[in-house]
Amino acid sequence: MQVTIEENAPSVAATPAPPAPRRRRHWRFAALLAVVAVLCGSGIGLYLNERNTREQTRELATPSAPDRIELDVTAQDVDPTGQQLTLYVTPVPHGSFAAAPGSPAFARPVEITVAGQPKATVKVAEGEEPTAQAVQIAMTEGTKTDYPFDRYRAGAAFGATSGGRAVPVGLALTDADPFFVLRPQARATAAGVTLDAGIVRSRSTFILGWFMIAAMWAIALAVLGAAEVLLRKREGLVWPSLGWMAASLFALIGMRNAAPGSPPIGSLIDYLAFFWAEGIIAASLACTAWSGIRTEHRLRREREAAEGA
Repeated sequence: MQVTIEENAPSVAATPAPPAPRRRRHWRFAALLAVVAVLCGSGIGLYLNERNTREQTRELATPSAPDRIELDVTAQDVDPTGQQLTLYVTPVPHGSFAAAPGSPAFARPVEITVAGQPKATVKVAEGEEPTAQAVQIAMTEGTKTDYPFDRYRAGAAFGATSGGRAVPVGLALTDADPFFVLRPQARATAAGVTLDAGIVRSRSTFILGWFMIAAMWAIALAVLGAAEVLLRKREGLVWPSLGWMAASLFALIGMRNAAPGSPPIGSLIDYLAFFWAEGIIAASLACTAWSGIRTEHRLRREREAAEGA
């Protein structure tokens, strides 16, 4: 007697787990997206902070007298080479000095003196609506070759007279140079207002300067590492590698010349990175080429010896 046993129990198919390498790739991609999002968010935050803190008008001195002259001063065109700061001065009348309430026209002639280096005078006639007048003052305590860490000071004294009598003067300063930041201080005196301002590079210039220093060293060390590998392997003339090294040598020159503010040759950025990077790349290129030439000659002699045997 033959007994046949049939198993009709349904089989439960288990869902296979995704392979571990695929899950690792997903985590790496998510981590990369998170890093990109953090960097972009940080960049936007820095930009908004710098935008909100730059080109702001600061009320440095406001006399209590109703009959006064306010000087709207815009600091622009910081020139480290000429050691000069250009100020655009616009007189605004208040009280009895205005031809009408809220009018920019003057009711009487006024002479404004900017005692800096050199001394400058701005004259406003009766009934005139003044426009911005350019005044240059000297910068001190700084040298351009300290780039990007150079800093300066600039100072001037502002006074006004009308009919031979001193007039109360107020001062409002706006920083409008995109490459520099002014840190001004003002002090009211009997003769007017004295301005003393520290001048430093803007945050974006600092960031770009540090990036250029890091990039120069990174490129130089990458070329040095590639040259060491080729020398150890005693490769011949590997033309793609030699072309990349030569291109890096000249690319750094273009990068250095693109530094904001056009720092002169021999600046601090050169001694920190540029000179060393150029020397490392040039030496790596020369050693790699010389080793490749010797290897090519050796291989040629071996081929000729094998063919003559």
